Amino acid sequence: MATRLLILLFSLVAVALGDDVLQLNDADFDGKVASYDTVLVMFYAPWCGHCKRLKPEFEKASTTLKANDPPVYLAKVDCTDDGKDSCSRFGVSGYPTLKIFKGGELSTDYNGPRDASGIVKYMRSQVGPASKELTSVEAAEAFLGAAEVGVVYFGGDSKLKDAFLKAADKLRESIRFAHSLDATVNEKYGFSDVVVLFRPKHLENKFEPSSVVFEGSADRAEIESFIKKNFHGLVGHLTQDTAQDFKPPVVIAYYNVDYVKNIKGTNYWRNRVLKVGQNFADDFKFAVANKDDFQHDLNEYGLDYVPGDKPVICARNAKGQKFVMQEEFSMDNLQVFLTKLKADELEPYLKSEAVPTQDGPVTVAVGKNFHEVVSDERDALIEFYAPWCGHCKKLAPTYDELGEAMKDEDVDIVKMDATANDVPPQYNVQGFPTIFWKPKGGVPRNYNGGRELDDFVKYIAQHSTNELNGYDRKGKAKKAKKTEL
Repeated sequence: MATRLLILLFSLVAVALGDDVLQLNDADFDGKVASYDTVLVMFYAPWCGHCKRLKPEFEKASTTLKANDPPVYLAKVDCTDDGKDSCSRFGVSGYPTLKIFKGGELSTDYNGPRDASGIVKYMRSQVGPASKELTSVEAAEAFLGAAEVGVVYFGGDSKLKDAFLKAADKLRESIRFAHSLDATVNEKYGFSDVVVLFRPKHLENKFEPSSVVFEGSADRAEIESFIKKNFHGLVGHLTQDTAQDFKPPVVIAYYNVDYVKNIKGTNYWRNRVLKVGQNFADDFKFAVANKDDFQHDLNEYGLDYVPGDKPVICARNAKGQKFVMQEEFSMDNLQVFLTKLKADELEPYLKSEAVPTQDGPVTVAVGKNFHEVVSDERDALIEFYAPWCGHCKKLAPTYDELGEAMKDEDVDIVKMDATANDVPPQYNVQGFPTIFWKPKGGVPRNYNGGRELDDFVKYIAQHSTNELNGYDRKGKAKKAKKTEL
């Protein structure tokens, strides 16, 4: 009996969590969408794996956005059942497809993030003014009580206010803005004609102020720069939504970060990172991140599993090289690690397969020998591939033929598994296969030519530092010289 009650309870909770997402069909689509100012609609198929992964994030975002001011409603349409006509009408050709409707009309395709917090931020930016006007102390307290950074202008009509509103319009997709022209609000907070960045309460600490006042001129670009510089503070919270803000040089503490269920425990370790990190604020960005959410990143540092509660410290320097603090976390060990990192006294971590025996027409590069294989002494064509990539497999025999064709030339034909080895930062590999031409003593550049043998030969013949022995500059085979008897 108790078990049945628990199952019923969990079922009711699950239903409640999904209640905020409107279920639309062909019969009621237009009427329901027109009854709300802004609706984000997910067109889906029940069998679609991507749809299943998006569903819980969509439901979480719906609950938050329904309570937004102004509210945003999230809805879904089953394209395999009673929503077929609606999906066809709006040109849905893949699942899930997300579209934004305003005033009952299609506004635009949704191209934002697909996690709950990202959906919330993106959709908030689509409704209402870029900056919320605070007309009472209660409204100001509600705005500043949220668990997110808030940027507020206090004062009256002025050039600074105009510049602030322009900055708000530019950054509205990722940052919350508000402004107060109310004398009571301004007096309550003690500000006049200023812009102030407020950090959320859960990130407040004794190592930095909880609010920062902008001291620049009435210039939009200056305000934007101020916000970006101070947004995350000394040690930010790295999430999938904010990952793009933490570029190298950066130091990240990975552990059980949880600002929903365990704020105190999360800040216990963050405060220790803060205490040491404040002395290196001019040298590195700092962040804390949930180790489970960033297991892929940890794998890139050679860490398959992070045991215990203590943080693991990983870093990238300005060159993009990777470093891992080998010692158990303590403030003393972190101090030593950062001092050596700053002085360039640490050995970088390099993901690499074992150096292979070269026995084929194409030279195999790995992380450990890349700079030996691809040297400044010779031209090289380098293919970065993935073992599972169909296009790479199709290219392989042609690439081997190219290796044979170039075996007597001053050119190296090289390949590297980019999934098992660190790719040098000057090679921007975004997909597979990616091919680069590296001239002798020069910088690498993308090869965007054809992928038949003749295409490669003609390209190399044209771009090689020295003319090839077997081909002219147009890629035509040279006639063999007759040998005198």
